[in-house]
Amino acid sequence: MKNPAPLPVAHDPLLFTPGPLTTSLSVKHAMLHDAGSWHFEFNAKVCWIREQLLDVAGLSVSPDWEAILLQGSGTFGIEAVFATCVPPSGKVAVLANGAYGERAVQMLVHSQINHIALRTSEDTPCSPGDLESLLCRDRDITHVFVVHCETTSGILNPIQEIGAVARKHHAVFIVDAMSSFGGIPIDFEACGIDYLVSSANKCLEGVPGFCFVFARRSGLLACEGWARSLSLDLLAQLKGFEKNGQFRYTPPTHSLLAFEQALHELMIEGGVGGRGDRYRRNHETLIAGMSAIGLRSYLRPEVQSPIITSFHYPDNPAFNFADFYRRLAGRGFLIYPGKISQIDLFRIGTIGRIFEADIRSLIAAIADILDRPASVIGAIRAAKIK
Repeated sequence: MKNPAPLPVAHDPLLFTPGPLTTSLSVKHAMLHDAGSWHFEFNAKVCWIREQLLDVAGLSVSPDWEAILLQGSGTFGIEAVFATCVPPSGKVAVLANGAYGERAVQMLVHSQINHIALRTSEDTPCSPGDLESLLCRDRDITHVFVVHCETTSGILNPIQEIGAVARKHHAVFIVDAMSSFGGIPIDFEACGIDYLVSSANKCLEGVPGFCFVFARRSGLLACEGWARSLSLDLLAQLKGFEKNGQFRYTPPTHSLLAFEQALHELMIEGGVGGRGDRYRRNHETLIAGMSAIGLRSYLRPEVQSPIITSFHYPDNPAFNFADFYRRLAGRGFLIYPGKISQIDLFRIGTIGRIFEADIRSLIAAIADILDRPASVIGAIRAAKIK
């Protein structure tokens, strides 16, 4: 039997999303190999990845921090922290101003963990003052959870101020930094963080397949016997790595090979600072260009992250997002629909292996689809955005 003919290689679309996102060709190429999950060479790569993550986080000098890899998306990591690290008598305060804060609430419901939701509107950062009042009223709260960059809107929550309140009341502080870690500097000690969760396919520009949890070792060891799940037992996962360097269950080998390469590329770019500068320039280019073609962003600039930005629909009653999306996709640009129910928005991410020239190309395509004047489109393509 003859081998089938290879499929033609098409140019991948550019992903203007908060992850999964566009990756480099070298990260893609790293997956063109097989790896034995028990083999010592692969285990050495896993060990290096864990050590390098601590370095990226600025935690490599401290013996009390662990980077624990876990199969699955970032949601698995958040649920693993809840399922492992909240005692039977514990209570979690969830600060929520978007869909991912609400998802945390659902995890706690399913795990039957006592909790309370402290909600703010989707265009308003979570309030340290409201948390202070809540913790003064409710002495049963043992843990505080917040999403750093809530990609529902693109808002950035003040984790340092929230962490200071949690620390004052001796509450364990859990941060979902899925869309921010690796692109926005985070000072773990200044923020009073006890657990932080992120994912391979966000600002570190790997591919989906696993998440990782930064945990204070002393705090995690004190959670012995609390786990409500076998596969999501974060302490057992750490013990597995310490026993033989291996995942307890089948690891996403190709995702890990890609991530190893992605971490090398992060170092070449100048670490979190260098990558964050590129993302910031992407965002600034996006805001300037969209403003030039008459499209308004949803959030106030002072609370907007450089990760993903929500935009109001054009002032045209004939605008149809599904048609707009298809036409953009036909030109090789993928964006996100809005996630806020009360307002018509769409979202554009500025992270991943994309650059200012890619942002300008996207804006020019949007301007063309919306029938903006040719002079405006030409100025955008010539990088003369005002």
